[in-house]
Amino acid sequence: MSAEWTIRPLEGIEEYRACVDLQEDTWGKGFSERVAPAILKVSQILGGVASGAFDPDGRLVGFVFGMTGPRDGTPVHWSDMLAVRPEARGTGLGRRLKLHQRDRVLALGVEVMHWTFDPLRTRNAHLNFSRLGITAPEYVEDMYGQTDSPLHRGIGTDRFVARWEMASPRVEGRLDGTRPGPTRDALAHCPAAVDRAEAGSAHRPRPTDPRLGLDHPRLRVVVPPDIGALMDDDPVLALGWRQATRAALSHYLARGWTAREFVRDPHAPAYILVRDSAP
Repeated sequence: MSAEWTIRPLEGIEEYRACVDLQEDTWGKGFSERVAPAILKVSQILGGVASGAFDPDGRLVGFVFGMTGPRDGTPVHWSDMLAVRPEARGTGLGRRLKLHQRDRVLALGVEVMHWTFDPLRTRNAHLNFSRLGITAPEYVEDMYGQTDSPLHRGIGTDRFVARWEMASPRVEGRLDGTRPGPTRDALAHCPAAVDRAEAGSAHRPRPTDPRLGLDHPRLRVVVPPDIGALMDDDPVLALGWRQATRAALSHYLARGWTAREFVRDPHAPAYILVRDSAP
């Protein structure tokens, strides 16, 4: 199925409107942060990316949108939104959209891309770290404030800021599979700043209290396997995970550690934080 998708820049008012509809289907009807057709169009004039994935019938099944400009005196691209319809998720389309965006941005001579994502969303974490090769040196508490999207209900909008050095050996190695990410064995050498409590069940894992006095060059921060299900089943516990991971991630990233890897585990997926001075 994926081979039949066509990924290209959006064209014409109907495609821009279809993109707005897909934003609302993803983040909720009337989502106040949606990007309007006029902005989608103008962004392409100024070095931005507003591209869609279309099925053979011309239906929009995914899109990516971002803007290009200076940050701290260096030209960068900020990827603002990426969405894929439910029936196309888990097929690799999100990765293909991101690679399309990379190609268009590199053609402009820009080599660094940023975007934000929720550290508690493990599917995104695996794509971003393990498949694309990002690092995350920044953690921002409630970056977007309280929104009206049902995806954000009750736990705020804390975000990692991804740094994707698109032409680096690390990224090239992740993309072509020659430099895969670490396995679960790597976690054994990383003291836990937040771990899964022994009392937590398989369906409702509980976090330990954050440990903020560690001085090891590599640390791990465990997150719940499925925060969406936890938000449905136990919103108070979901908020507890946000509070524990917020305390650890904001503390250590502000003191010289960077979230460098994500290790998938069915019970205790975890980030590996690496101090900037570590080899």
